[in-house]
Amino acid sequence: MYCVRNVTEDLYWVGANDHRLHLFENIHPIPRGVSYNAYLLLDEKTVLFDTVDWSVCRQLLENLEHLLGERPLDYLVINHMEPDHGASIEEILLRWPEVKVISTEKSFLFMRQFGFHVDDHELIEVKEGDTFSFGKHNVTFVAAPMVHWPEAMVTFDTTNGVLFSADAFGSFGALDGKLFADEVNFDRDWIDDARRYLTNIVGKYGPHIQLLLKKAGGILDQIKYICPLHGPVWRKDLGYFIDKYDKWSRYEPEEQGVLIAYASMYGNTEAAAQALATRLCEKGITNVWVYDVSNTHVSYLVSESFRLSHIVLASVTYNLGIYPVMHDFLAHLKGLNLQHRTFALMENGSWAPKSGDLMQKFIEDELKNMTVLGDRLSLASALRPDKAAELESLADAIVESMG
Repeated sequence: MYCVRNVTEDLYWVGANDHRLHLFENIHPIPRGVSYNAYLLLDEKTVLFDTVDWSVCRQLLENLEHLLGERPLDYLVINHMEPDHGASIEEILLRWPEVKVISTEKSFLFMRQFGFHVDDHELIEVKEGDTFSFGKHNVTFVAAPMVHWPEAMVTFDTTNGVLFSADAFGSFGALDGKLFADEVNFDRDWIDDARRYLTNIVGKYGPHIQLLLKKAGGILDQIKYICPLHGPVWRKDLGYFIDKYDKWSRYEPEEQGVLIAYASMYGNTEAAAQALATRLCEKGITNVWVYDVSNTHVSYLVSESFRLSHIVLASVTYNLGIYPVMHDFLAHLKGLNLQHRTFALMENGSWAPKSGDLMQKFIEDELKNMTVLGDRLSLASALRPDKAAELESLADAIVESMG
């Protein structure tokens, strides 16, 4: 059975939702599912913008057959070739053998690498600034390399102001009927998934996002709809989401607040982390979030690190090193290029507390544009009364650094 929604005149969402997949890219938990968005334009020519993951290909085909009826599919525009969007290309080519495929040179290379028989069809290679007409709808193609694959582009329909934004402006979470961002309470129910999606999937490529935002800035007054490949379509308050992307891609925190990430074997380091959180709240800093790195998937820790201005790392010493899951968290921050944060450190070790020095060395040597506060809490096994002054001093240093 088909399941489609009208986006605007002549344009339809023909994608699908997936609640069966547990791990996006086989790494990131998606408890609320995910949507795979594709869009069909019914103009003098019919145009499919991107496809879907193979797992929901049947739904895409039913949607297309319903809307096309007896009409052929004239064009297939591929903005992004990653398999969660491009996996169904071959099936489209088999069902509509006369379809013409529009994409970038590198995208066609990837299609061949994935084994798609695109050379049996008419291929139209486009690059930055090229235009095309499907009838009354005219589009411009804009290169978006490394957002977040090298072949990516976005397509802007100058007739109705629709920006087909590929993986930009996307989000985890299935739509479940609610296609538009204004049909949900986005700031309450969706922003965390949107941030976790962007920071973990595209976070490394902040400068490339900035370049795309600069290009979009030149036509911002013309953009009426943003149609991403995951998550809701934007037709109202576009500036709200564009501002979030600007902050995330510049690695500027959204909020003044403190993430306390602790690694504790037997609960003593955890108790110290909770004590610090309590002191901060007593001093008026209540935007404090405490996470156990052993029980929290690192994608959530990364997202919170992009959200908040301050990060406290509280780690037990393990085999004279950083606790492995804490080290993994730091490695993710390095890989995703996080910058412009203030760190505070807590270490624990029953005979040789070493994790503090090692975490500081990692931050200073491996991360960019970070500040490490001079105050540090060093524990031997557990937080004892004789450490109360050091705990207070660390809390005061954090408060003072927040201005």
